Amino acid sequence: MDIIYLHGLKVDCVIGIWEWERRTTQIITIDLDMAVDMRRAAATDHIGDTLDYKTVARRVSAFVGESRFQLVETLTEKVAELVLTEFQVPWVRVAVNKRGAIRGATDVGVIVERGQRD
Repeated sequence: MDIIYLHGLKVDCVIGIWEWERRTTQIITIDLDMAVDMRRAAATDHIGDTLDYKTVARRVSAFVGESRFQLVETLTEKVAELVLTEFQVPWVRVAVNKRGAIRGATDVGVIVERGQRD
């Protein structure tokens, strides 16, 4: 399996269950690993034959920036659904990091792996 990855995508969004979290945006970090068969793109050297990660980054950033989910779990699941549906990848791993959510912890977040059949 070939994987195109996009790590460290930072997006401002409203996320959280507490009232104070709903009044402001927070920066979350998203990592995406997406299964893609790259053989055709490698042979043609043409962007149209692969997954354009710049397009993925723009779409995910727009979606997350407009979202207002309470749970990181929900946001992560919805990002996975978006990538699977709109970009037709057979498998995706999405990690969402809500840095600073727990005092004393550097990072906290959620990772989901989903395929077309999930």
